[in-house]
Amino acid sequence: MMLFFNAQAEDLKPGDPAPAFELTDQHGKMHHLSDYQGQWLVMYFYPKDDTPGCTSEACEFRDDFVTLRGMDVSLLGVSLDDVKSHKEFAEKYHLPFPLLSDRTGEVARAYGALWKLGPIRFARRHTFIIDPQGHIAKIYRSVAPKTHSDQVIQDLENLLSGQ
Repeated sequence: MMLFFNAQAEDLKPGDPAPAFELTDQHGKMHHLSDYQGQWLVMYFYPKDDTPGCTSEACEFRDDFVTLRGMDVSLLGVSLDDVKSHKEFAEKYHLPFPLLSDRTGEVARAYGALWKLGPIRFARRHTFIIDPQGHIAKIYRSVAPKTHSDQVIQDLENLLSGQ
């Protein structure tokens, strides 16, 4: 896996270039930040597949996926779980968007979403809206799983209308 980033994760703010990434999804397909050049991207980090809060958040994004696609916005979920876990999670809940496996935690670290306590590591529930030029437009460091998708859509509507 290759990772390139310019800013320190804890210093990331709207307007900064989004850290580049190269991660595999639940179907074995490689994704790069550059694949989304020219379009809006929502990239959400979550702790663990098939846990209550993560399932709630993923299903809310699933239910709003048509709305996001209608806005020409791509959606990626990212956790430290492996590809097999992502595949099972996506199939179980009929998730129509890629779930990226960040096994090393390097991408989560670059985005300031890696949490470590001794041997325990997972991605914090953080979300980033990335603009078509690859810059961070919005950062969510505090997320309520059941209402987050609605909040993201509302903020995207404001961003897309230039507010």
